[in-house]
Amino acid sequence: MTGPLPAPRRAAFIFIFITVLLDMFAIGVIIPVLPRLIEDFMGGDTARAAITYGVFGTAWALMQFLFSPVLGLLSDRFGRRPVILLSNFGLGLDYVFMALAPSIGWLFIGRLISGVTAASVSTAGAYIADVTPPAQRAARFGMLGAAFGAGFVLGPALGGLLGDIDPRLPFWVAAGLSLTNAMYGLFILPESLSKERRGAFSWRKANPAGALQLLRSHRGLWGLGCIHFLSSLAHVALPSVSVLYMGYRYGWNAQQIGLLLAGVGIGTIIVQGLLVARAVKWLGERRTMLLSLGFGAAGFLVQGIAPNGWWYCIGIVIMSLWGMLNPALQSTMTRLVDSAEQGRLQGANSSVIGIANLIGPLLFTQIFASSIMGHGRWELPGAPFLLATLLLMAAGMLALRVMSNALQTSLDTSRAVGERG
Repeated sequence: MTGPLPAPRRAAFIFIFITVLLDMFAIGVIIPVLPRLIEDFMGGDTARAAITYGVFGTAWALMQFLFSPVLGLLSDRFGRRPVILLSNFGLGLDYVFMALAPSIGWLFIGRLISGVTAASVSTAGAYIADVTPPAQRAARFGMLGAAFGAGFVLGPALGGLLGDIDPRLPFWVAAGLSLTNAMYGLFILPESLSKERRGAFSWRKANPAGALQLLRSHRGLWGLGCIHFLSSLAHVALPSVSVLYMGYRYGWNAQQIGLLLAGVGIGTIIVQGLLVARAVKWLGERRTMLLSLGFGAAGFLVQGIAPNGWWYCIGIVIMSLWGMLNPALQSTMTRLVDSAEQGRLQGANSSVIGIANLIGPLLFTQIFASSIMGHGRWELPGAPFLLATLLLMAAGMLALRVMSNALQTSLDTSRAVGERG
């Protein structure tokens, strides 16, 4: 299963780019309204809504943690295309379910379902590794990140506008987008993993612990996985408390929040679509990662202490450069495993994110809720962002230790693959 990688297929990359773009647009549409819908079910109590939203996030992450390794290995065994199609059809039906949810309990069940089916993004990472030579993967992962950003440009803005009309309407729109995406994939998306390059499926490897063993089986992967975990945990602060934080501290409504999130998406497009490839070329992957972690920590710090909305927006601009981290990190990690393990690697990465998402929502929402419950002299609603600052600083210190060894190992692996080819 260690044959040479296929020649790059630009058309295949465009197909997967559009798939991720539509998927992220569907997710972006509901971001401004889901916390507010929970808040409505909670009778308008922001602190209780924050805690409940944290439970929702943890439950979603648990499903991701349990099922992402399974889907990753299934994509190694049966191909990327069927897993992506299953995910998109499942998400579309789940959005319909949540649009009709009559109570907080039904809405919770909907989030559990989406946690099981939302695997197209991680499988897309394996797809990119299939069709892209190692030297170009950082740039391609950056473009994939740009698809995230493009989806978040119009998605949250539209979701905010629709949410002001009816908080359920964005869920219907998201359902239509996901089902359209599934039909697009059914008729157009090609398979990226040839049958001769597919691996065997094993339940021992499919469980989360088995998936994480991959990170320990290759030199350098474990340290990179720890950096990925710390960065992912810090990132959870944003979806967990940002919407509630902006509404509580600055009094912004769903439309204003949606427009701001669209601005975040524009920043992501610029950074990951235009800057990542140049940064890696000029600075190398190690310096790019360190620089991006520094910008991320600085951005969180500014957001955590911002006295008004303008300063909060400045923090977002600074933080946008943190987006250079994942493309460089993923590119390095994919060069440490062969083609038959790319799906398993993406499953392991999803498990790392799943662990972060298991811990993060309750951690950050509890900190936020505790910081506003007293409404007193020592109130610090930005406390979750300050904790995220510390996590990225720790990731930066770890990166200083592990990146030089990991890069050397990846170079050795690339040479070995070239010699086998």
